[in-house]
Amino acid sequence: MRDIQPVRWQDGHLLLLDQTLLPHREVVLEITDHRQAAEAIRQMRVRGAPAIGVAGAYAVALAARALQSRQWDGFLAELEREAAAIGSTRPTAVNLRWAVDRMLRRALQCASSAEACHALEEEACRIHQEDVEACRALSAHGASLLPSEGGVLTHCNAGALATGGYYGTALGVVRAAWEMGKRFHAFCTETRPFLQGARLTAWELVQMGIPATLVVDSAAGSLMRKGEVQCVIVGADRIAANGDVANKIGTYSLAVLARENAVPFYVAAPTSTVDLSLPSGEEIPIEERPAEEVTRWASVPTAPAGIGARNPAFDVTPHRYVTAIITERGVLCPPYEAALRGALADHVRA
Repeated sequence: MRDIQPVRWQDGHLLLLDQTLLPHREVVLEITDHRQAAEAIRQMRVRGAPAIGVAGAYAVALAARALQSRQWDGFLAELEREAAAIGSTRPTAVNLRWAVDRMLRRALQCASSAEACHALEEEACRIHQEDVEACRALSAHGASLLPSEGGVLTHCNAGALATGGYYGTALGVVRAAWEMGKRFHAFCTETRPFLQGARLTAWELVQMGIPATLVVDSAAGSLMRKGEVQCVIVGADRIAANGDVANKIGTYSLAVLARENAVPFYVAAPTSTVDLSLPSGEEIPIEERPAEEVTRWASVPTAPAGIGARNPAFDVTPHRYVTAIITERGVLCPPYEAALRGALADHVRA
């Protein structure tokens, strides 16, 4: 199977596979400035909670390089301002804030701007490698949960494109199960309005050689009712302390449909996606994206002028609908608050 690397660091430059151009064109952006990196995150040229966390870490490293000539106090103050701007580009995915905060803590351990520049580049690379390793581990843990045959449905894109690379989260579990010899059929939703499923997940499944079928979002319930789906597996952008999950808009509907049809509903995410500071999903900020993403596609109007549009990028699935949460620390089952706190307590986080 082809290994996909959406984020790379090479010769002091950040290389991003432009996901807005997939599946028709594979274009790698060479990012040399932290503001360019922040804009690429905002425009979803790189997307997926783990991937934007990694990209955000590299963006802070680029910011440090741009500020290297400053005196130490001024360097730290300006770095904090630039890091805050980077962290605000996508407010729902906690991995971005987590990575940016970790980079700032590392900077505070240094004694000069030159030392900080070197240390932050190393730290960003470490965050990247840890994400790859976490995705490999959670994929292995989750593979046993998938059926040996039948159908597996996923939503949005939680593959290698959404992470530091190679495996991914939900789609990583799919890949690991396939490599174990399981022979299910994958279904991916198109995921309106940005079509991450149609453009990205479908592309990854084709690259992996896993038999798959693309369906419109509203077909999922019918597939479940007909018995064609044996489980649903999705990624996450933030998981609250009680196990409530923020993920791409439409995830909540799938979870309710899965419960109605007695279909297991799994969430796959690294522990960097867990936010124990929020007691429930009610406190998770939900990004509202431009209405034009709903009323237009590729600059072509798809709705009449003058119509209003809502475009929340995410929704929150209450923990009662989640069968299990798959992490690099193992498969977590209810009660989730104790399970999540135990998983994080057992894991030394930088």
